[in-house]
Amino acid sequence: MTSPQVPTARPPRIAVIGAGPSGLYTAEALLAGDPGVAVDIIDRLPAPYGLVRYGVAPDHLKMKSVIRALVNTFDDAERVRFLGDVTVGDGGIPGEVLREHYHGVVYASGSSVDRDLGIPGEDLAGSVGSGAFVSWYCGHPDATGPVPDLDRSGVVVVGAGNVAIDVARMLARPARDIAATDAHDAVLDALGASAVTDVHVVIRRGPQHVKFTPPELRGLGALDDVEVVVHDDGLLAAGVPEPSERRMRQVVDTLTGWAADPPGAGSGRRVHLHFLRSPVRILGDGGRVTGVEIERNAITADGRVRGTGERAVLDAGLVVRAIGYTGEPIPGLPFDEATGTVPQEAGRVMLGGEPVRGSYVAGWIKRGPTGVIGTNKSDGAETAASVLADLPTLPTPPRPGGRAVLDRLREFGIDPVLWEDWLRLDAAEIALGERRGGTDRVKIAVRPDMLDAARGRAERAG
Repeated sequence: MTSPQVPTARPPRIAVIGAGPSGLYTAEALLAGDPGVAVDIIDRLPAPYGLVRYGVAPDHLKMKSVIRALVNTFDDAERVRFLGDVTVGDGGIPGEVLREHYHGVVYASGSSVDRDLGIPGEDLAGSVGSGAFVSWYCGHPDATGPVPDLDRSGVVVVGAGNVAIDVARMLARPARDIAATDAHDAVLDALGASAVTDVHVVIRRGPQHVKFTPPELRGLGALDDVEVVVHDDGLLAAGVPEPSERRMRQVVDTLTGWAADPPGAGSGRRVHLHFLRSPVRILGDGGRVTGVEIERNAITADGRVRGTGERAVLDAGLVVRAIGYTGEPIPGLPFDEATGTVPQEAGRVMLGGEPVRGSYVAGWIKRGPTGVIGTNKSDGAETAASVLADLPTLPTPPRPGGRAVLDRLREFGIDPVLWEDWLRLDAAEIALGERRGGTDRVKIAVRPDMLDAARGRAERAG
């Protein structure tokens, strides 16, 4: 007589929504922290790596190399899966339906909404957020529509951080240099035909207050055929108070040297750094940007910024605001509009002072758009530790098992891009890089072409 078989217990399965650094570092910590846990890494795009692939400028090759570490997350094919081209929420699989298959869900969806300046004229054509502009030159599949207007000599970039510097550098850099990166052909064509000669970076405070990192700033001075002009009202020559932070001292030293001896003097393109200036109105004609009215600022004794009433106009056909990002609400989770984040404690989603069982956050949607790529490692480890600590008390989902997830996705018309599909897309991009010559890969930016490459339909891809 045969003994009845005892069903094999399925391993706890965690979903991580978002395949960028925050999601991948969280998944890595989950896999390392419990050898019995399985993880599905779900992303709405057909390609992994999120911000590294679609937020780091194409010419930042060293920064992009972090992918070599992130890819290791997928080494254990028995315990981790990539499910790409899967939208969770509107237009895809509802979050509450997906939740039926997992013990816990970690949302690592980032903060992708550009903050507004709140000034007249911001709705004119040619006024864009840095997120949208960066997505365009990084080949994001959601940003392959109309090319930004680069047919006028002036561009204004508003901001005092690394993103503002990235945007300025990409606009000023000779297109021949961009050809040695993974930028897709439409970006190269647009930058090659660009009429831009003067990029004006408008910075609200003084040189000693900026958020640039020294390497980002020095990268401007290293550009071929580009002059960097410092407009600081003579502050640096007079001597600004020495910042206490070493990073900021390096920035001030660099700017002081440039104010006295501009790098690339006499070149055909210029990057202007306008300190103590704020945009007060975007000017337009026929519904399109023609310039920006800026006001001179002064710093009060208590450290506040006030306008002096002294104004000037910068000619520009494009305005890019790089003043930060905020998150979007996630259906079914609480959301703090003021911070653009999901309320949480150690990664546990909180509602009314109590944790929402089985729901977690990591990355920018957890802490706001702060830190560098590496910050996500400790952040993800904290969230993973909370998940693993809670796991013994989390209820078993009604429809557990890896196969059940795939079947449910297909009920909603979703055919996910799996890891082996991504590897085909990856190989297709590497082949395009070999065809161009001088670069490791060329991004495939249009979503149908990405899916064709992923499915092995290479005749249309690229």
